[in-house]
Amino acid sequence: MQQSPYQQYRYFLKDSIRKNIDFSRTDQSRGVPPPPIEKSYKSNQDLIPLTPSSSFQDLYRIDLQYAIKNRQSHRNFIKKPISLTDLSFLLWATQGIRQRIDNGHALRTVPSAGARHALETYLAVLNVESLVKGFYRYLPIEHKLVVESLDTIIDQKITQACFCQNWIADASVFFMWAAIPIRMEWRYGLAAHRVILIDAGHVCQNLYLATEAIGAGTCAVAAYDQDMIDNLLGLDGNNEFVIYTAAVGNLI
Repeated sequence: MQQSPYQQYRYFLKDSIRKNIDFSRTDQSRGVPPPPIEKSYKSNQDLIPLTPSSSFQDLYRIDLQYAIKNRQSHRNFIKKPISLTDLSFLLWATQGIRQRIDNGHALRTVPSAGARHALETYLAVLNVESLVKGFYRYLPIEHKLVVESLDTIIDQKITQACFCQNWIADASVFFMWAAIPIRMEWRYGLAAHRVILIDAGHVCQNLYLATEAIGAGTCAVAAYDQDMIDNLLGLDGNNEFVIYTAAVGNLI
């Protein structure tokens, strides 16, 4: 009996592929050095220091039960900036490094299969104090931002890339998580791709809870024009591409 398209693609949700992989042939098993935990940047790119994580315990105090209970998606924002310190906290909460193990491994504030952390965090900064509108990338090792490009009409471009979901333009910052699959493939081979998406869920849930702590709102966005959003970030769409996004803004 022929399977429907739905039934065929449900296979990706299962971990069945693991039984067919020769893990002795993965790059890790063959002694290939692990990919670096952070994408490099050019020496002429501007770096922006962020508020150190050591200060967050005095700035953000919120009951975990309250944060979980009140977590919800928000699509109505006021055009009011968030502070660079608030953004620093959100970045640390979603991809911050707690302990660096070696060049290819680190313990972060979110779980990841095999501590592989295949995601890079890009930002479309729309309304953040002390930052000019544009595209930025988080450097978790340095806990800094690197300026990718400045753009005065970035709100229009991001809205268009998200199929004209106009409410996004009122956000303060738009998070875009891009996967670098080889980081996970190095360890898991063809079983890597499912767990990359699981990792993205961990990251976005931390964003929801951390956003509660700063008194703002967020909404995950999974509907976007893949080619357009990758092109905006200068990604090749094969070795690196966006897999999840979320808007953060001040609430009405």
